[in-house]
Amino acid sequence: MRRRELLKLSIGLAAFSPSRSSAIGGVREIRIGYQKNGVLLIARQRAMLENHFRPQGTDVNWLEFSSGPPMMEAMNAGSVDYGAVGDSPPIFAQAAGAAIVYAAGQPATNGLGVLVARNSAIHSIGDLKGKRIGFAKGSSAHNLVVQTLLAAGLAHGDVTQVYLAPPDAGPAFANGGIDAWAIWDPYLAIGEVKQGGRILVNAREITKANSFYIANRDFAKGHSAILQQIIDATTAAAVWAGTHRSDVAKSLSDVTGIALDIETIAADRSEFRIGSMSDDIVAIQQGVADRFFRLGLIPKQIAVKDVVWRNRET
Repeated sequence: MRRRELLKLSIGLAAFSPSRSSAIGGVREIRIGYQKNGVLLIARQRAMLENHFRPQGTDVNWLEFSSGPPMMEAMNAGSVDYGAVGDSPPIFAQAAGAAIVYAAGQPATNGLGVLVARNSAIHSIGDLKGKRIGFAKGSSAHNLVVQTLLAAGLAHGDVTQVYLAPPDAGPAFANGGIDAWAIWDPYLAIGEVKQGGRILVNAREITKANSFYIANRDFAKGHSAILQQIIDATTAAAVWAGTHRSDVAKSLSDVTGIALDIETIAADRSEFRIGSMSDDIVAIQQGVADRFFRLGLIPKQIAVKDVVWRNRET
């Protein structure tokens, strides 16, 4: 079946043929890990995966996570089949021997940054020396902190790193418990609008980074046709989102309960393009892994290419 046909199917424009359904039988449920942002949340809101798979007798179960690291743990345990995370979680997961593979990539340098208080005396990266920076350990924000410090010539120990999940970091930032907060949308936009934040660093000014669609290794190996269809449906959601940003903002607001003006900021600066795991994307991700190893953040050197999924059926 051609890719274009799969995309049409994923948005419910065509029905699946009985012969194809029979060929991929045996999977009664697909478990998708998502966060309160991004393409997968849009796909969930618009029931794009459900519209594709239900005619085949396959249910879609959505599992929400506050950040990427716990999602990687669940995926390694076999509780999640497919999900979206930033650049750091799969590196930590691979270094720990997790059963994951990279299925697709997406640019991720917008909607990610370092916040300081609006009236803070911190006006440059160098001013972070000796300050407390909050972020989720092993998340995309972790890599941003590493890259930000390198850009200013600061050592890893020149700042106090405070590991906080986003729901805990927000109040800590608002109350002055941390001096800076590395975070992604919609929390970044919430920090700007509701918590008196000012963006000190935009990730796009510091580094070239990607986010990823990750699959459980055994699921990818045993159900490559289904995985390809999930990727195609995800890609269709991304194409729709890129041309319907105001609708995206409303959809996100409806799902998350976050104010529309905040979700509009997040939607307007989001990057929705999804692509294959190209050599360039793999090389960028390998650079992240190598830096983490040199800093002692992961216990061993890893080769990202070793866990990149290639659909051998196409």
